[in-house]
Amino acid sequence: MKAHDGMYIDGAWRPATSGDVIEVVNPADEQVIGQVPAGTAADVDTAVRAARAAFPGWAATPPAERAARLAALRDVLVARKDEIAETVTAELGSPLKFSEAVQTGAPIGVAGSYAELAATYAFEERVGNSTVYLEPLGVVGAITPWNYPLHQIVAKVAAALAAGCTVVLKPAEDTPLVAQLFAEAAHEAGVPAGVFNLVTGLGPVAGQALAEHPDVDLVSFTGSTAVGRQIAAVAGAAIKKVALELGGKSANVILPSADLAKAVNVGVANVMSNSGQTCSAWTRMLVHRDQYDEAVELAATAAAKYGERIGPVVSAKQQARVLGYIEKGVAEGARLVAGGTEAPREQGWYVSPTVFADVTPEMTIAQEEIFGPVLSILRYDDEEDALRIANGTVYGLAGAVWAGEEAEAVAFARRMDTGQVDINGGRFNVRAPFGGYKQSGVGRELGTHGLAEYLQTKSLQF
Repeated sequence: MKAHDGMYIDGAWRPATSGDVIEVVNPADEQVIGQVPAGTAADVDTAVRAARAAFPGWAATPPAERAARLAALRDVLVARKDEIAETVTAELGSPLKFSEAVQTGAPIGVAGSYAELAATYAFEERVGNSTVYLEPLGVVGAITPWNYPLHQIVAKVAAALAAGCTVVLKPAEDTPLVAQLFAEAAHEAGVPAGVFNLVTGLGPVAGQALAEHPDVDLVSFTGSTAVGRQIAAVAGAAIKKVALELGGKSANVILPSADLAKAVNVGVANVMSNSGQTCSAWTRMLVHRDQYDEAVELAATAAAKYGERIGPVVSAKQQARVLGYIEKGVAEGARLVAGGTEAPREQGWYVSPTVFADVTPEMTIAQEEIFGPVLSILRYDDEEDALRIANGTVYGLAGAVWAGEEAEAVAFARRMDTGQVDINGGRFNVRAPFGGYKQSGVGRELGTHGLAEYLQTKSLQF
C-alpha cells in the first residue's frame, strides 16, 4: 500500500501540522517500506474536537444503524484481507500464513461479533420502579500496540462504535500502515465523519497528548505496564475512565495426569507464535518434578523445529531487549537447552527459539515479561506448589492448565489469579472477555464485557 502523508480526521485525510515523519521498517530485511506523519498535540486536538462534535449524532444513532456500519466495516476488511495480511507481514515481520489466519482473521471475527452485539445488546432494562439506561461514555482515546496491530485496533474501535462512542486512534509507531488501511476501510464502510479519527505519532508526544486531553472521556490502552501506570496517573488526575490491557507472564501448568507430549508441544507452539510477541503467551511451563526431564527434552526438540518458521521481532531495540534477557537467564544459573543469543540469520531482527531449564521462580526470566520466543520451564513438587509458582508474579493475564480429566484442570484454573485460562488447549474465543488481574490491567476487551467498558449507567425512577 502507499502510505498517506496526512491524518484521517473528520472523514478526510488532512495535512499534519509538522513535517516530521516516522519511517516504517521491515524487520525481516531492515529496509524502509514507507513513512507516516509524526503527529503533534495540535493534530490530536484537531482530531478530538472532530470526535467531540460527532459524538451527539453518533450516540443518538439507532443501534441497528451502528450495527449496519460495523457489518459494512467487517465486509470491507474481508474484501481487503490479502492487502491487510501483506501489510502486517511487511511492517511487523509475521509469516504471511500467520498474518492471514490470525493477524487478519481474528479482527475480522471481532468486527463481526460487534456488528451482531450492536444490534442485539440490551441498552436499557427495567429494575423495579426504575428504567436503567446504558449510554455511550463519550470520546475514546485508543492507543494500540504493534504486536497484533489490526486486532487491537478493531477490539477497541469496534466496541466503542457499537456502544455509540466516537474515537481517536493513536496506533503504535512501528506498525502504522495497517492503521491507515483500517481508516480507509472505515471510510469505505460509511462510518460518519468524525466518528473515527486517526493520528499517527510517537507515544510520548501524540499518545501523551491524547491521554491528557480534557475532552477525552476514556483512554483505552494496550501495552507495557510501565506506560499503563503513566496513563492511569494522568487519567486519575482528571477522574477519567481507563481500560488497560498490560503485561503478562502466564503459567502453563501441566498436571501429572495430563498428556505430557501434547501439553509440551502445544505450550512451545504458543510461546513461539508471533515470535513470542504475545502478552498472553504461556512463557512459564510448570511441570511436576517426576516428569521434568522428559518435558525438557520434548520442549527442546519442539523448539528446534521453529528455527526457520518464526519471523523476526519487531525492531532492533526489541531484539536487543530479548537477547539481554537470554544473557541474564544464563548469568542467573538457568540451563539453556535450545536457542540462545546467536543470531539465526545474517539480516533481520531475528531471535532463536529459546528454551531454559532449571529455572527457579525468583529468576528474572521467570518474573519479567520478555516479549520474545523464550520459554522458561520450572519444577513443582505438588499442586499447592504449582499454584504458588503460577500465582507468584505481579501479572495475571492468561494461562493454561492440562490434566487427564477436564474437571481436574478446571478446579486448578479456578484458583489461579489470572483473567483467562485455556483448559487442555481450549481455542481462543473472540466473544469471551479478555483482560487481566493484578498488574496485567484494568477492564476487559471483547464480547459483551468489552462493550460494557464504553458505556455508562443512568437510572430513572418512576
